[in-house]
Amino acid sequence: MEAGLFTANNVWMMVCAGLVFFMHLGFSFLEIGLTRQKNTVNILFKNVFIICAGLLLYYVGGFNLMYPGFEDGDIGFLKFAGFGIAAPENGMTPAYADGGYTWWTDFLFQGMFAATAATIVSGAVAERVKLGAFMLFTLLYVGLVYPIVGSWQWGSGFLSSLSFGEAEGFHDFAGSTLVHSVGGWAALIVVYLLGARVGKFGKNGTINAIPGHNLPLAAAGVLILWLGWFGFNGGSVLSADPALTSLVLVTTSLAAAAGGISSFITSTILYKNYDITMFLNGILGGLVGITAGADQMSPNEAVIIGVLAGIIVVFGIALIDRIKLDDPVGAVTVHLICGIWGTLAVGIFGNKAGLDQFLVQLAGIGATAAFCSCFAFIFLFTIKKTMGLRVSEEEEIDGLDIHEHGMDAYPDFRMNQH
Repeated sequence: MEAGLFTANNVWMMVCAGLVFFMHLGFSFLEIGLTRQKNTVNILFKNVFIICAGLLLYYVGGFNLMYPGFEDGDIGFLKFAGFGIAAPENGMTPAYADGGYTWWTDFLFQGMFAATAATIVSGAVAERVKLGAFMLFTLLYVGLVYPIVGSWQWGSGFLSSLSFGEAEGFHDFAGSTLVHSVGGWAALIVVYLLGARVGKFGKNGTINAIPGHNLPLAAAGVLILWLGWFGFNGGSVLSADPALTSLVLVTTSLAAAAGGISSFITSTILYKNYDITMFLNGILGGLVGITAGADQMSPNEAVIIGVLAGIIVVFGIALIDRIKLDDPVGAVTVHLICGIWGTLAVGIFGNKAGLDQFLVQLAGIGATAAFCSCFAFIFLFTIKKTMGLRVSEEEEIDGLDIHEHGMDAYPDFRMNQH
């Protein structure tokens, strides 16, 4: 391979790593914007902790759990290649990864993904989780569950060779299941165990909206996430291949746009108002939905996937409220339900479409659901019974910023804290 092409591939992958890192700012802005100002410092602390701890955990053991080097005869479920990272002899040459990038770029790009699962959970538990409990869960989930599930597919584990009929291999291009649903299952479990925020559900069954304090910040967060998704999906090509990279960026953008439009139209028909939060979550639903098959879809198929994801967002958020689960940012709907939809869409559309592939996709979803839900429940239930998951009612009403951090993000605007 020409040195110039190797360098171009590697530079593109490093740019994508930076874009995925930038997504953590988007997640932070979105979570802050859709919650109350009295919890802003707490949300910032959680999100900064996630990226710092996630990268270190991935260095210590996550990378070698996710890419352990499964061999013929291995079950392809769990293997560990050792602590720390050390580059192989060809790690900085075109002989590594078909010339797509170097070993160090490989680690950095994948490491940026590692913390995303916990960031999804952060939004779902906003405004009432104990910071210490959340940090402990993050260490366990990002350090163990995420890389193990990732190894099943991206590390050439059992999902990558799972077959049914004529279909062979679960397909999740950039993580509708392996990233978003992994975080979504944990979000669902913790929202159930944690309970709703004070005032969210009335005694007579009413559902009370708790408005976010900064919608401009939430909108900025979504647009940053959309930009970051160019790295999230575009980098998953694992090279700067012109044809495939450009296709992936087109399908990603079209699904996002279609998800936003269908979501706001659906919510307007149902609720008779133009809801910006539904519009924003529809965009994210489209992005999550296309992530599994962004490399497989035509532009028309990407639009269909996005449209359906946007509709799913509106009805999914309503369903979560109806069953009395309090998810302040819609994380369960956007990341879990739309993640499932996007993964199944690979079996419906694209060049892997067919009943056999659909069943392989369904099996992959089932394996991920069982593993993530069980371990999330074990981790979280143990934490709840020992150190506790939830702050006191007084702390929640006053705000986590004052009680857990001793500071206020907006010291000049206390009058609107509650």
